[in-house]
Amino acid sequence: MKDNKIHISNTIEAPLEKVWLLYNSPEHIVLWNQASPDWHCPFSENDLKKGGRFKHTMAAKDGTFSFDFSGTYDTVILHKKIAYSLDDGRKAVVEFVAETLNRTLMKIAFEAEKQNPETMQQQGWQAILDSFKSYTENH
Repeated sequence: MKDNKIHISNTIEAPLEKVWLLYNSPEHIVLWNQASPDWHCPFSENDLKKGGRFKHTMAAKDGTFSFDFSGTYDTVILHKKIAYSLDDGRKAVVEFVAETLNRTLMKIAFEAEKQNPETMQQQGWQAILDSFKSYTENH
């Protein structure tokens, strides 16, 4: 990855296998993949394997804006690591670490894009990971 990496993390009070499943299953992704209550994820597809593709549609609930977050998997190591290339060429890595039987640390590193300030990108990705944590701990 390039030097402009942004790092986020969260500790989720759930077993590693549950965290992995909910993070990667489209039927769950559409329920947690948003940075704020006025956004949602109306569509998700995920072919979780090296060379597989993913696409998640992110949309404002009022219908004013939407975009696809999509790319190709470079590495998939079950219950440990996912690395992918976004369609715009940026790279990201997601790591899963079982801290205890019921606690999982997730660490994400991603290359910043040029359109928005890095602080805004970090806050947006962290808000989505926080949404995932809340969904997983309450599901």
